[in-house]
Amino acid sequence: MPHKLLTNQQEDILSLLARNSGLTSEGVRDGLKNPPTLRTVQRRLVELITERHIAAVGKGKSTTYKLLAPIDIYAVSPSVAASSAGESYFAYIPLSEGGREVFSYVRRPTAGRTPVGYQREFLEAYIPNESWYLSNAVRSRLRRIGITNDMERPAGTYGRAILNRLLIDLSWASSRLEGNTYSRLDTQNLIESGRYAEGKNAQEAQMILNHKAAIELLVDDADVIGFDTHTFLSLHGLLSENLMPNPDASGRLRTRPVDIGGSVFVPLGAPQIINECFQEILDKAAEIADPFEQAFFVLVHLPYLQPFEDVNKRVSRLGANISLLKHNLCPLTFIDVPDRAYIDATLGICELNRVDLLSDLFVWAYERSTREYVVVSKSLAEPEPLRLQYRLQLHEIVADIVRKLRVDVHQAIKQYADEQLGKEDRQAFAEMVQEEIKRLHKGIIARYRIRPSEFEAWLKARNLA
Repeated sequence: MPHKLLTNQQEDILSLLARNSGLTSEGVRDGLKNPPTLRTVQRRLVELITERHIAAVGKGKSTTYKLLAPIDIYAVSPSVAASSAGESYFAYIPLSEGGREVFSYVRRPTAGRTPVGYQREFLEAYIPNESWYLSNAVRSRLRRIGITNDMERPAGTYGRAILNRLLIDLSWASSRLEGNTYSRLDTQNLIESGRYAEGKNAQEAQMILNHKAAIELLVDDADVIGFDTHTFLSLHGLLSENLMPNPDASGRLRTRPVDIGGSVFVPLGAPQIINECFQEILDKAAEIADPFEQAFFVLVHLPYLQPFEDVNKRVSRLGANISLLKHNLCPLTFIDVPDRAYIDATLGICELNRVDLLSDLFVWAYERSTREYVVVSKSLAEPEPLRLQYRLQLHEIVADIVRKLRVDVHQAIKQYADEQLGKEDRQAFAEMVQEEIKRLHKGIIARYRIRPSEFEAWLKARNLA
């Protein structure tokens, strides 16, 4: 259903009243930068009273107008707030007129926003390759800046080339949007060396390692993953491992109601309809030809549906990268995305069914990501051909050795190489696996889909041997 958005004049009046304890209509008019007529000001004041933003105190010419409740500086006009709070995201993320309107609405106190439920028509109205959330000009621009030298190579080639950096950047940035306090250096130490940051709780480390495992799935299986149930349930299973209050909910669609703190949006509660809408989202996403529209569509509709009990936004952020990795485009890492901007943009979808603010943020975030990876690409050494060729076999044999508690590592590797590889590569492959086994630690076992309990059991067996 449509919502009434604040006009620029109304925003300016609210901003003025936020800085004053009470003003008469003349005081309001005199405090505005480009004052309209007194009659217009009075009309706007009546509108704000009707919408329960302000209250009138007194009678006649002595009537003063006050905010009904204290208002956050960010809830006023972006131009005013930017001058008062230099770190406000609209000071450096360009917002469209529509984006500013959404911003203005979602920054009202919840009492000033209209409660709303899930609108299935929003999803049903979207027709793949006919409806567009991103304009043709925007999509062309994103493709221009996201293109890599691997566009014609097999799916996932670029992702594998930048994997080490991608694991750190995307794991850190996506976790930070969930309130994770690991720094980028903490994240790098955890992923590369298995070193846990001091003073941080175990859940934060788990969240980052879960991201790492999910990203590796996307890169390793770039040629077979897609916008299908198996891929997205697998993503949720990896991202939510050991983090769900109900472990049985990991990798499954929810069967109970959930709510969203700080929002007037009430998600769907009926499991059957959740399942139907989830499938419709994936079916429509799979039909979209443009990879950027495909990525954005997932960022819009998965958090809106809330198909899982938790971890919905994390699934959408990694899911959005599926189309980019499959097409060997620069990934979207969410580096430097302000958490407040991301929350506001998501609320705009949930409460207004408007994509304007999320679109503004998406474009800015992708440009930010590509600038990082242009530098990364220039500094990359050529990947080792043997490791690239036998990446999947390497992962398979390492996982097999650990899970089967093989302590006769040399014999296990030789047996595998003799069965799976040509004679000319066996020796080099065996040496590569030996080195990988030596470097094996808790921080990288997710790469091989090895659980901590499996790794501990193998270490124990090896020490006893």
